[in-house]
Amino acid sequence: MHRGKGMKFVGDSRVPAERKPNIPKDYSEYPGKTEAFWPNFLLKEWLIGAVFLVGYLCLTVAHPSPLERVADPTETGYIPLPDWYFLFLYQLLKYSFAAGKYTVIGAIIIPGLAFGALMLAPFLDRGPHRRPSKRPVAVGMMILGVAATFYLTWESVATHDWEAAAEQGKIQVEAEIDTESDGYKIYTEQTCISCHGDTLGGGAAGANLVDTGLAPEEIADIAKNGVGKMPAGIFKGTDEELKVLSEFIANTTAK
Repeated sequence: MHRGKGMKFVGDSRVPAERKPNIPKDYSEYPGKTEAFWPNFLLKEWLIGAVFLVGYLCLTVAHPSPLERVADPTETGYIPLPDWYFLFLYQLLKYSFAAGKYTVIGAIIIPGLAFGALMLAPFLDRGPHRRPSKRPVAVGMMILGVAATFYLTWESVATHDWEAAAEQGKIQVEAEIDTESDGYKIYTEQTCISCHGDTLGGGAAGANLVDTGLAPEEIADIAKNGVGKMPAGIFKGTDEELKVLSEFIANTTAK
């Protein structure tokens, strides 16, 4: 309401008669406390990023990636292991309630519920308190999620066969194999390829058959009677086929 020349009345003295836009002051009004984003601040960010990038490249050159040998689709005994940040999900799929015909539960439903609860946490607990004791829902959900992740990751590492994994991933010297020979055909027919691989390089389920240093007679005896983890009676062919197979393996050498 206006009365008189230029006089304005408001209901509360704390309310300004005229509202002005809230425009922040220019950075130049704070000498020594701030700087221009372009190019000063951004240039510093680029320099720090370049230093870390060069350092990371030096580490990759000094410590090459621990690559394994070329994947063999015929090797059924391969023990997979994902990167560390997926170990808890990998361990979850080992349990009976989340594996086999229930894989959907372990792969989609349980992770979906966990991430869904994380997204709903701000809506489930909207209290203004900062103390954990005053926010039981959000704190309880976070503790449960962190504890489950740590436990599953630890179980995955503790139960993994690291020796077998190192052996299966070891890069073997390739051998010159005549896949058209009778010995290789028998090797395939007798399912030796499922444990020792199509290149005879072996893996988690079978030993390396390249450059064994064994005589054909010794190889034939192992094929019939077994040795170590290999049980007896695996070979089901005739004596003539066994002779051809043992000579083929004995003569398989690296390039």
